[in-house]
Amino acid sequence: MSSYVTKKTPGDTSWFVHDRFGMFIHFGLYAMPARHEWVKNREETPEEVYERYFTYFNPDLYDPREWAKQAKAAGMKYAVLTTKHHEGFCLFDSQYTDYKSTNTPFGRDLVREYVDAFRAEGLHVGFYYSLIDWHHPDFPIDPFHPRRDDPDALEQNEGRDVHRYAEYMRNQVRELLTNYGKIDILWFDFSYSQLKGEGEKSWQVGKGKDDWEAEKLLALARELQPHIIIDNRTEIDQDIWTPEQYQPTEWVRHPETGELVTWEACQTFSGSWGYYRDEMTWKSPEMLLRMLINTVALGGNLIMNVGPTARGYLDERAQSALQVYADWMKYNSRSIYGCTMAEPEFTAPADCRLTQSQDGKRLYLHLFAYPFLHLSVKGLKGKVKYAQFLHDGSEILVDDQVGGFGTTQESGDEAVFHLPAVKPNCLVPVIEVFLD
Repeated sequence: MSSYVTKKTPGDTSWFVHDRFGMFIHFGLYAMPARHEWVKNREETPEEVYERYFTYFNPDLYDPREWAKQAKAAGMKYAVLTTKHHEGFCLFDSQYTDYKSTNTPFGRDLVREYVDAFRAEGLHVGFYYSLIDWHHPDFPIDPFHPRRDDPDALEQNEGRDVHRYAEYMRNQVRELLTNYGKIDILWFDFSYSQLKGEGEKSWQVGKGKDDWEAEKLLALARELQPHIIIDNRTEIDQDIWTPEQYQPTEWVRHPETGELVTWEACQTFSGSWGYYRDEMTWKSPEMLLRMLINTVALGGNLIMNVGPTARGYLDERAQSALQVYADWMKYNSRSIYGCTMAEPEFTAPADCRLTQSQDGKRLYLHLFAYPFLHLSVKGLKGKVKYAQFLHDGSEILVDDQVGGFGTTQESGDEAVFHLPAVKPNCLVPVIEVFLD
């Protein structure tokens, strides 16, 4: 069994750390301007101007069954959908606002259809719910708010009550966790209590757990769905830590206690979460696979994001990225599911990453750069019962001799894997090692 012990969590993360790979879906009105999901913030768009997206919102090609099939084919085991992002627009039929998908030309509850579609494919279902709301009249203006630079921002802020807003959030979370059956993950986003305005804007302050009334919010979620997994972005530790848009280089630890934590790297295929028509920093196939492998090799999960178009489908760039995972995971998912960081007695060679099954019986060598004929792995001498390429199950011969043509010598504590001269037709080949 794996020797790594993580900080105890309120929810049951056992399925989560087994499945390892999920799909994030950022969808909202911001798909229409197609200039980043923070477009309302970045361009300081007035409410009456942003209203045109609400007026014309009609993702007529929305088919979450197709999304779910693509997620499943890519090897993803769970999904998280933005039920409400920072713009405040709700993809569900909430009784607490008129700013919702059922009041647009589209006229449907997108969340309902998403839940049904992803459940039908056997995937765990999660909800993202923004703690921020730039549309709600009680959400105080702060340094992130689109109205922050208005000459009369202070006057606009008068009478806003964050505690009335906190009650609004609880009401909506109650709807989400009551009306859609079992929900596996709840992703709140995000706290920024350390943020302060400067000079004439010193009255603009960030928000944190006290503003969200986070203890009440979390207690409500736990009461309604005791099994649920919740992220830590309310400013109160919960189940999962969520490093965003960077790849940790070691297992994430609790900043105060130093304990290993359950963590999930959240990443995008490009540089944006929402659909961004002209954004071109899309990740290469090699990088996509390395991010997944590196994450699991450090004991974490990876959730990769798609931003559907305003018509409601995944564009060809997103589909191509998903296909990279589909092609590789079809044959190599055993090195991801039910795996974690390898025990410290095993040392990864250069340009390799190790994962190990949580029962300790199998070790996986991921070859980022294909070696010439031999691969030596420290800590494995005398411990290999059998080895094979994972993608086709073909045997890899293993002994403790390194070299050839008169230079053969006994290795130290290394096992030597004898490889074919030509790299297999696989972006990242994997050697599966059955341990003694």
